[in-house]
Amino acid sequence: MSTEANPYSVSQLRRQYQQAAANKEAGEKFHKLMAAYTEQNAVVLAYKAASEAIRARDASMFNKLTYVQQASKQFDQAVKLDADNAEIRFLRLSVESNLPGFLNLSQHVEEDRQFLVRTLLNHPQSGLDAESFDLVRDFLVQRGHVSDHEAQKLARL
Repeated sequence: MSTEANPYSVSQLRRQYQQAAANKEAGEKFHKLMAAYTEQNAVVLAYKAASEAIRARDASMFNKLTYVQQASKQFDQAVKLDADNAEIRFLRLSVESNLPGFLNLSQHVEEDRQFLVRTLLNHPQSGLDAESFDLVRDFLVQRGHVSDHEAQKLARL
């Protein structure tokens, strides 16, 4: 297994995020890595926010809300730095769409969903590489975030 010199490269973060989403131990390792990140790269900040959300998933009831609120603030910061980045919008959507409504922290779901559908429909000029395109499209379709008509259009890309 080759390791890249930069642990914060987007391809590394993508892989670690998927592992963290599926496994508590990987989630703790991912959060520890992201907690050490202090720079201002918008995409990396979005992964940092996602790591907080994963931390919330595995936390006691007492700490869940604190971690989710922290994730929300970090997503806001990442979007402010790069509002047109589909990967940031995807990460925020994947977290917010899984939060209970009563938390009132899912206010960007529809905005991000529309942004991502528009972006995907522009593919291959979407700014997403093939791996990201497939990941985002599959998430939107499998989680029911697109209409049947949109799903059919996306399936042709």
